[in-house]
Amino acid sequence: MPKSLDARHALETVLFASRWLMAPVYLGLVVALVALLVIFFRDIWEHLPGLLQASETNVILWLLGLIDLSLVGNLIMTVVLAGYKNFVSQMEAQKHPDYPRWMETVDFGGMKLKLIASVVAISSIHLLEIFMTPEKLDASNIGWLLAIQGTILVSGVLLALMDFISEHSKH
Repeated sequence: MPKSLDARHALETVLFASRWLMAPVYLGLVVALVALLVIFFRDIWEHLPGLLQASETNVILWLLGLIDLSLVGNLIMTVVLAGYKNFVSQMEAQKHPDYPRWMETVDFGGMKLKLIASVVAISSIHLLEIFMTPEKLDASNIGWLLAIQGTILVSGVLLALMDFISEHSKH
């Protein structure tokens, strides 16, 4: 075998094996998910004692915060599971009865769309929290908040459109 093919094969082997460098990143995100869970339960623990005296607006804001945490958790899980499956290795968990069906259909494009949908939902909740809390509502920032939200929405639509065009150009 010529020396250039040996060098190319060695390089490709190293490059392919380097995908495993992402595994510790995904483990780090699992640690972040545990931290998020601690914050979630801390939030419940802090708010439950005063729940009966809380106003409807305060309860709604608290619940929006919990929903926000759950959406961030879902975002982390999507990145961990789909990222590992798409970029590192196939999973043996496919035989498990609780294996999520979406894992079979999520490719890189699908993962991008799930991520942007989560970011849109999270930013929408933050925007709603600001609009429901008059002391946080600063007239000079409303335009910026809406512009940022609009930019996120337009980015999501453009990503979906690019994936749609790319998928249909293959056929």
